[in-house]
Amino acid sequence: MGSNGVAIDDTEAQTLAEETDVISTLHESILGLILSFVPIIDAVSTSVLSRRWIEVWTSLSTLKFDDSLLFYGKKMQKEQFVNFVEKVLLHFTNSSIEIFSLCLTSHQYDASQVSEWISFILERRVQKLHIQYSDKLFLSSNSLFRCNSLIELTLQMRCTLSLPVSVRLTNLQKLNISGIKFASDSSTYSRDITLSFPHLKVFEARGCEWSTMQNISLQVPSLERFSIAIWNHHSNESCKYGTIKVYSQRLTDFSYEGDLEQDIILCDSSSIRNASVVIVIDEDKKDRIEKLGFQAYNLIRQMDEVKRLKLLFYKVLRHAKYIFTNLPIFGSLVYLQLNEVNGEALLQLLHNSPILNTLVLLNGVADLQKDVLASAMVPHCFLSSFKVFQFKGFNANEHDLCLVKFMLANAETLEKITISPAFWLRYSDIDIGKVKEQILSLPKCSSFCVVEFSDIASS
Repeated sequence: MGSNGVAIDDTEAQTLAEETDVISTLHESILGLILSFVPIIDAVSTSVLSRRWIEVWTSLSTLKFDDSLLFYGKKMQKEQFVNFVEKVLLHFTNSSIEIFSLCLTSHQYDASQVSEWISFILERRVQKLHIQYSDKLFLSSNSLFRCNSLIELTLQMRCTLSLPVSVRLTNLQKLNISGIKFASDSSTYSRDITLSFPHLKVFEARGCEWSTMQNISLQVPSLERFSIAIWNHHSNESCKYGTIKVYSQRLTDFSYEGDLEQDIILCDSSSIRNASVVIVIDEDKKDRIEKLGFQAYNLIRQMDEVKRLKLLFYKVLRHAKYIFTNLPIFGSLVYLQLNEVNGEALLQLLHNSPILNTLVLLNGVADLQKDVLASAMVPHCFLSSFKVFQFKGFNANEHDLCLVKFMLANAETLEKITISPAFWLRYSDIDIGKVKEQILSLPKCSSFCVVEFSDIASS
């Protein structure tokens, strides 16, 4: 019955339905674009709508498989998921794929089968490839390194990739890898391996194992962000690692986390503006402290034009005091974050940072004596630019109090000190109230400096 209450026959109803179904009249490329915004399992289900929709999904440019997603309110069983993926790839007709995502976190799969899925996609001129797999996997290096259509590559899985002497992916712009073990192609073993990505802008690597005894050269002239975390588990001193050299004229953001077993050389670091260096040394490697200090020095001195710098040297700075002795002047540095720093190193950094605005200190300061501060020259930044001091992990000991007193007495431009007591103080006999009174009674060089205290519970 129509909207005016008049009955309509079957022919009229069919004509009305056809006129209303505007979507089905659209070109297949438009329909495929629409389906790319819905889960793949829903896209495939549209094949039952009508003859027009039977093969629309087979030409999708985006395929995203995730074995943790729900199907009719339930998680798919392993066999269901495998059969579904196989069906999709079997009937897939598009020779060019914009995005392929495969997230396998719920089950263990046959490694060869997963490798076949990935190889199938690599042959379809894929542009953005995202693979997440929790188990070990074999991935064909030849197929991957021949795929010049790749613009974005994310590999989060445990697999071994054999590196030839030279790798070149001309269109790659973003590379994010974790858990990968890189090995030399035994047939073409070379001391030096070159990875050339002329348009790469972002390089992120975490928990990867790079080839020992080899030098990796990254030819990345357009690189803007470089982030790497390397934790070598070998404690054998006879195991020597090569270097990773980065060639880029546009690098602005640099991040390193690891134990510095492998040297990082920035062949053109003048453009770096934001840098973070986190170094942790294992208890069984304390005999490496001296060498580690030298390596840390070599890494930091490459960043003399940096504006924001974070240095977290767990179990290192308290022992390797000479690290900062010969560092260059950080003429552009305005923000500095440190932890576990000794007094000598802190003073040296302050002197080497003439326009420093903000200092964030974690876990207190060690070996800072009254007589050292009494004879110390006032850093230039204290007279012109230094405005904010955040003291996190304040231990309320003699060293920490000396530092606060030194700041208040000498920083003419200081506007704010924020003190966050260390968590352990809530279980100690130290009267934090009296410590606060003591600090607030200290003389200030800056008349407009505000001293704030955060609650122990929130620090």
